Amino acid sequence: GLRDLQTILWIAQAAGFGNSWHDLHLHGFITQREAQGLARRERFLQRLRLHLHLHVGRREDRLLFDHQTALAEKLGFSGSPTRRPSEQLMQEYYRTAKAIMQLNTILLQNLGAAIFPSPNHPPIAINPRFQNAHQLLDVTHENVFNETPHAIFEAFLLMQAHDELKGMTARTIRALWRARHLVDEAFRADPVNRATFMEILQQPQGQTHVFRLMNDTSVLGRYLWVFRKIVGQMQHDLFHVYTVDQHILMVLRNVRRFFMAEHAHEYPFCSQLAGGWDKPWILYVAALFHDIGKGRGGDHSQIGAEEVRRFCRQHGVDREDARLIEFLVREHLTMSTVAQKQDLSDPDVIGAFAHRVGNERNLTAMYLLTVADIRGTSPKVWNAWKGKLLEDLYRATLRTLGGRAPDAAAEIEARKREALVLLALNALPFEAHKALWATLDVSYFMRHDAADIAWHTRHLSRHVGGAKPVVRARQSLAGDGLQVMVYAADQADLFARICGYFDRVGFSILDARVHTANNGHALDTFQVVASSASEQPGHYRELTHMVESDLMRVIEEGGPLPEPTRKRVSRRVKSFPVAPRVTLQPDEKAQRWLLAISASDRAGLLYLVARILAQHHLSVQLAKVSTLGERVEDTFLIQGPELQNNARQIQIETELLQELSS
Repeated sequence: GLRDLQTILWIAQAAGFGNSWHDLHLHGFITQREAQGLARRERFLQRLRLHLHLHVGRREDRLLFDHQTALAEKLGFSGSPTRRPSEQLMQEYYRTAKAIMQLNTILLQNLGAAIFPSPNHPPIAINPRFQNAHQLLDVTHENVFNETPHAIFEAFLLMQAHDELKGMTARTIRALWRARHLVDEAFRADPVNRATFMEILQQPQGQTHVFRLMNDTSVLGRYLWVFRKIVGQMQHDLFHVYTVDQHILMVLRNVRRFFMAEHAHEYPFCSQLAGGWDKPWILYVAALFHDIGKGRGGDHSQIGAEEVRRFCRQHGVDREDARLIEFLVREHLTMSTVAQKQDLSDPDVIGAFAHRVGNERNLTAMYLLTVADIRGTSPKVWNAWKGKLLEDLYRATLRTLGGRAPDAAAEIEARKREALVLLALNALPFEAHKALWATLDVSYFMRHDAADIAWHTRHLSRHVGGAKPVVRARQSLAGDGLQVMVYAADQADLFARICGYFDRVGFSILDARVHTANNGHALDTFQVVASSASEQPGHYRELTHMVESDLMRVIEEGGPLPEPTRKRVSRRVKSFPVAPRVTLQPDEKAQRWLLAISASDRAGLLYLVARILAQHHLSVQLAKVSTLGERVEDTFLIQGPELQNNARQIQIETELLQELSS
């Protein structure tokens, strides 16, 4: 922003080159057009800062969410059907900042060279147009790109091909910046340029660095005209923390890291799958286009699919690869939706997803893109539990695609055998499991894997049907937070009471699996994370003891459910509230009901929902909690006699909406 511009002028003044953009032009550092552009951008930032101070009533140099809408209106930005005034303001700001950053890089390098001339080592020629100057790519003369427009893409290709090149000289960056207008319709239609662009994508290395350079110099946005529309576009959806173009480049970087051996420790399973993938460039293209349709109204996945279909046709991508790329862009949200919102223990869910995916190649590509996409939204959105859900969905779908039709009986028997092996390793007496397992039905064994079944059995084999509740906790096998098991005589408000406890002590529930045994006892398992939890094992042990003793006391004491605590919502939620949405519909078999909730996140939200469900005597069988930054999308599998009455259904939905809106 302004400080970058001030730094340039301070250095110029100290070195005796003047103290204005006009002076820098007279000394040959920038052209007259660049001087005018810098002055215009400086005026925009000064005007923005001035209005910010007036709006806040004091000095405030942070463009917080709270102020963006009011400032946009004061500066004359008007809303459109697809974009808010604040989004238009922020796009203008980010584009201004990007241009300043680019000119800053050029000017500081040129000023540095003028003040401290480097030793006169002659550059090493690469070809007639480029040379290696102190490990930086340098043009042989200023007019290289004007004389040979094909050299624009050649510069980026050379950056990939020559490991010794650590960047570009200021002269090269400046020449690219000035030549960006050459990337016009004729340039985009030139078969040589199209072939070179595909060659850049298909190189064995360097895509992350090169595409960021192409974006910084505005070459990428001028070549992919649809990309130009999303440069600097802010996403006010409360969980994307990057502009659309930076998010896309972050996803490209994440995909690229799956194919790099030095990053295999980050996501071993993704790296393993990437190791067997033959055409990484297919995933790079899908990453470039997956969100390219944002801000244009309608379904951005469908718009992106149409754009990438046109790209593949223009760039000679063969039909099979083009079909896969289009599929990935169109369906890039599908896998995360199924994993985070549907019951993965239901064979019908897996079967429907497998049918939609079609084959193993599509599934692997979709999995890799999905992990890269979620990781590229915000550092806060990804967690180990989401990773486990996605991997479980991948493996279950792979089995189905391999011809193994979902066989509930065989799957249950396999889990039981594996659980018995684990129990034997823990020296559980022979047949000690029978008393507990006799009270559990098929749905329990389908919803829990062998490790969970063994854990439950080990702790409950001596307490089957007991009057005293049993609470056990351990560090989650997924890696983050705790796994908490509750075994107690069933009661209508048990789920709500447990949610209330987790809310009060500051735990967030990621997943809940609720089961009622045929002896009238509830066996519930929760995945929870504490916002203050450290990674030290000792801290997890403390949390485990606290949860086991405190939660058991809460269940034993009973009494009326406590009133929910009302806490302040964050500034971002206040500035960009999410209109709450509640849908209630029967599942595929019309035996249970799916309750879907979307709303702004706030402390105690899950308890508010659970409390209303308890008041209507509705039992929760499965709860999936998906937190996307400061928006939640929760899904519950519920049942109860009141759901058979249309008037009661409407009443439940209305109460939930009122509570979420308050």
